[in-house]
Amino acid sequence: MAEPLYAKSKFLSKGPLDPEEARWAKLVKTTYCDPHGIERTWESAERLTRPANCEIDGVGIVTILNKSSGPELLLQKQYRPPIDKVVIEVPAGLIDPNETVVECAVRELKEETGYVGVADQTSTVMYNDPGFCNTNLNMVHVRVDMSLPENQDPKPQLEDNEFIECFTLPLTSLFDDLKRLEAEGYAIDARIGTIAEGIELAKKLKL
Repeated sequence: MAEPLYAKSKFLSKGPLDPEEARWAKLVKTTYCDPHGIERTWESAERLTRPANCEIDGVGIVTILNKSSGPELLLQKQYRPPIDKVVIEVPAGLIDPNETVVECAVRELKEETGYVGVADQTSTVMYNDPGFCNTNLNMVHVRVDMSLPENQDPKPQLEDNEFIECFTLPLTSLFDDLKRLEAEGYAIDARIGTIAEGIELAKKLKL
């Protein structure tokens, strides 16, 4: 079997980033006062891509495909240079200027997976790693009608720097499947890992 495109990316080098070169993020130093009145500083990163007058950077997309064998979560594999690993993720993307959260989710789903869907639920604003960066997003549930002609043979519309493979995993075995994929060398994105943890908790607590 031929090696998939997403797996062909190769780590070359890593080094300091000149702030003048930065296009996507910058390092900042925040000064604050703790509850005892002691002045402290905090190092963190900030995105440079958030549109003006917008509260979020982007969206994560939860799409469940109803198959004959049961509901399956739409996922993707994508190489991420900062950790030099292929990551298991939900579809996601940055919001464009003057775009709503719902518009962004529907657009990104079509671009990255080819599926055409309708958004029916949006989460609170969620912060990915607030101890390190200000990046945030809304998780948006996008419903895909598998009976529609446009969803019979979906074709992604990827940018020239995107190499993504879409696949699905059954919700009933998501936790165990992610453990298996981790053992195979994949990294698990926190968003999909948290969904799997939530499903396991619901099972144990019989919610």
